Amino acid sequence: MTVDPLQTSLRIAASGLQAQSMRLRIVSENIANAQSTGPAAGADPYARKTVSFESEIDRASGANLVEVKSIGVDQAPFKVERDPGNPAADENGMVKMPNVDVLVELADMREANRSYEANLQVAKQSADMLSQTVALMKDA
Repeated sequence: MTVDPLQTSLRIAASGLQAQSMRLRIVSENIANAQSTGPAAGADPYARKTVSFESEIDRASGANLVEVKSIGVDQAPFKVERDPGNPAADENGMVKMPNVDVLVELADMREANRSYEANLQVAKQSADMLSQTVALMKDA
């Protein structure tokens, strides 16, 4: 069985698109919950999620694909703020806030977005080259 390099490049780009799409989803969830406190006094708030990737060999093509290895929880400590009127405040008026830094999340989102666009460009170029190859074969 021969392996078509153009189809292989499409598979690699598709795995990158899928991985970065998951990363964008997790970053969006983190940003959306950046102010989500616990449901009751002293309860833990939303904990930042992280995404880990790994390289996986595609047996059919021999290509290295990227896969989501795991979605974890950031072990950084929660921030504590004084907000006596908050329902999640303890007896001293202190509230545990999520360990989400919106600036870090925005930087991560930008990086994921650029990686997604790069993989999309590779997929477009590979598809164009496949189309041109098919057109040349029809004309021959």
